[in-house]
Amino acid sequence: MTSVDSFGQLIGRQREIGCLTELTNTARASRGGALVLLGEAGIGKSALLEYAGRTAQEMRIVRASGSEYEKELPFAGLHQLCVPLLSYLSHLHAQHREALQNAFGLGAGAPDVFRVGLAALELLSCAAGERPLLCLIDDAHWLDTASSKVLAFLARRIACEPVGMVFTARPGCEAGELAALPTVTVGGLSDTDARTLLGRRSHLTLDDQVRHQLVAEARGNPLALLELPAAGGFAPPATTSVPNRVERTYRARLTGLPDGTRLLLTIASADPTGSPALLWPAARQLDIDVTVAGEEAAATGLVEFSTRIRFCHPLARSAVYRAARPGERLSAHRALADVTDPAVDPDRRAWHRAQAGTGPDEDVAAELERSAARAQARGGTAAAAAFAERAAALSLDAAKRTERTLTAVRAHIDAGTSDAARQLLATVGHLTLHTRQRARADLLHGQLAFLRDNDNNGPMYMLRAAQRLADVDPEWSRECFLDALEMSLVVGRATGVMDRVLAAARASAPAPRSPDVLDALILLTTDGPRAAYPLIRKALHGDDAPMWIRRPALAVVLACELWDPHTHEEITEWLMKTGRASGSPLLLRLGLAQTASSSAFSGDLGRAMAAITEEEAIADAVGGPPVTYHRLQLAAMRGRRQEALELFETVTATSAASGAGQLMANTHWAAAVLHNSLGDYSAALTAARQATAHGDLFLAGFSLPELVEAAVRCGEHEAAAEALVSLTERTEASDTVSGLGIAAYARGLVTGIEDHYREAIEHLDKSPLVPYRARAHLLYGEWLRRRGRRRDCRQHLRTAHELASEIGAEALARRGADELRATGEKAQSRSGSTDGRLTEQERCIARLVSTGATSKEVAAHLFLSPRTVDAHLRNIFRKLDISSRRQLRDHPSLGV
Repeated sequence: MTSVDSFGQLIGRQREIGCLTELTNTARASRGGALVLLGEAGIGKSALLEYAGRTAQEMRIVRASGSEYEKELPFAGLHQLCVPLLSYLSHLHAQHREALQNAFGLGAGAPDVFRVGLAALELLSCAAGERPLLCLIDDAHWLDTASSKVLAFLARRIACEPVGMVFTARPGCEAGELAALPTVTVGGLSDTDARTLLGRRSHLTLDDQVRHQLVAEARGNPLALLELPAAGGFAPPATTSVPNRVERTYRARLTGLPDGTRLLLTIASADPTGSPALLWPAARQLDIDVTVAGEEAAATGLVEFSTRIRFCHPLARSAVYRAARPGERLSAHRALADVTDPAVDPDRRAWHRAQAGTGPDEDVAAELERSAARAQARGGTAAAAAFAERAAALSLDAAKRTERTLTAVRAHIDAGTSDAARQLLATVGHLTLHTRQRARADLLHGQLAFLRDNDNNGPMYMLRAAQRLADVDPEWSRECFLDALEMSLVVGRATGVMDRVLAAARASAPAPRSPDVLDALILLTTDGPRAAYPLIRKALHGDDAPMWIRRPALAVVLACELWDPHTHEEITEWLMKTGRASGSPLLLRLGLAQTASSSAFSGDLGRAMAAITEEEAIADAVGGPPVTYHRLQLAAMRGRRQEALELFETVTATSAASGAGQLMANTHWAAAVLHNSLGDYSAALTAARQATAHGDLFLAGFSLPELVEAAVRCGEHEAAAEALVSLTERTEASDTVSGLGIAAYARGLVTGIEDHYREAIEHLDKSPLVPYRARAHLLYGEWLRRRGRRRDCRQHLRTAHELASEIGAEALARRGADELRATGEKAQSRSGSTDGRLTEQERCIARLVSTGATSKEVAAHLFLSPRTVDAHLRNIFRKLDISSRRQLRDHPSLGV
């Protein structure tokens, strides 16, 4: 079906044609892009797609099409698109080549959507290097989940490639993977255009009254305009949607067909592969005269039998399948299962067998269970969920049905289909469960609650699981308590959870074989840091393996709670190394977030920005939101008031909507640091009090020095002294130079004793936390100036200003300059930075290139193609007024 006139021009689609023409023109000029054509069935999306393919001069066309019946098969859509390009596999990086081979069943490994996306990007880039490429993806709403993620990632990453991508989709898809892509809504034709199309394409003679009625009923839908005239204009007025009425016209073509012909059409509609090698053997197995039935089926115009079996429209396939009698559908699936080779395509065979049954069947359920395991191994989480759910439905044995249902829930969670997981998990409540199964169900309930905004029941479910297991599996019980903490940290909602978990653990956790981190955390709440910190330190490093191998988020927070930047850096290095080696987006994103954090606290703000940029690139690649807390830390240390306040406002709104209290605590800490650096002590005091209110691990402790300084400056000496007591208890227990140094300058603020400032500088000279070292010199210099010791104070104020300026802590540097000016000395300003015009991504690329990284290496870091990196480099050279990579190495602007 097309809404095309005899001159080959689409009727009434000038706007859409203009968008497609612009896309192909810019793609040919290496400014790639994507476009989603959104509209109801029959509205003409496929016709526009065909037009784009016909008119894309000098471009190579590759195609893919979603299928309603293949949504559960991982990478099926991507495979269609890439098959014509597989000759370029040998040009790819070895890891990328292996990733695609695994995704397409050509290798033995388990594919990962993240790596497959990067591999597909390189494949498209290689192919487009020879000839511009146009990717046409029809019915994207029916793509399998893995393909949707990868294709959406590609669409966001081809801006500097000679590649265009056009998707067609029905309404509702705009909320999925394609949400962020440019979209054109394809609406109905105007009445004038509808009459034109009707007049040129209809073979029936229609009077004006009938023509007017058809135009009104079709509502501008081109497919309806082509199909409804078959009713002669005498069909009763319809109240259903246009696509439903069109589907009815397709069903009408089945009327009067012999049983064998209807059954042949049913088999064709039940087989999404369109393979003659399956259709004809299945038909013969059902004793269909394929010659006669094939001719009669083709005569309906519903289907075309060639090297592939193609229906004239997806609605036609759907109409045939729905019109079939239940027995016909069962027979079709049974025959297709029988002719599908179990060695070549065991999963499709299992699926047909499942559709061929009417009741429980343990053999089929077991086969589907094996298919679910294979799909999970291939990275097809959506397929694994579908297979496991169907296996549960066909299970006769109650115990097996329960196990398979819980497995299906877990698979749905992994696939990101939380609503389906909740609905399926609700059915488990009606089953008879033993203790371990009830605990599993509680854990799944807890994970779903943690994943849902403003649902605070996650800890309750996970604690209930721990309590159920206390007698039957004490070790697993204790693990559940810690899992609740780890999960709350991973999703950014730890505030308040620690108290609930530890209170429950004190009451019901079984005793461990030897003291562990759960004991240490309980001890922290009951006896304080001096009693707990040695045990936390021991648990962090572990007797057999460090804690961060199993619980990296908890380990990170505990290292910071101990004021131990060296252990934190050790954890960060492990996360980065393991994340890069394994390709795990979760580990790599956590590692990059911690790289940004440690860099911000140590004053390497340029490295922090580079890590943030890379983390955002991975978030984009996997289709998730970027991590936020390290951006808050960078904003606090950099001290750009307006920029920071805008970020705080955005994060506050997001936190309020999602219930992420931990993120709010980070925001309060960042606001306290910013306002102290700016000298706005009243605002800093308010923020510091909010940051310490809930006693969050790490954040409460690191907010105490901000509270001390702000309280002293505001004249609230009792509050300052109280905060100092808590800070001293923590830092003395940690016994690190960083903690002791920060506590010493806070003590100097409260006591006014000079030796405390000197002690702070002595400790912090050995610490990697450069911003705090600068703060110690600044506070000591301010103290000296207020006592009239002008010569002595200048040395420390000068040091503070130089340290802050070197690392890019702008607010702290300005404060130091103001203090110096008050002594009669003008601060030496840094040479002007020329990189202010660089975007964060450009700055990151410039820093990586300045270390000697090649375009390919930079591309691998930032999930771009080398051609995109080179395009960015041209912009960087122009903005910095340089002409070579060598000049980047010593460029003064790239430090911050």
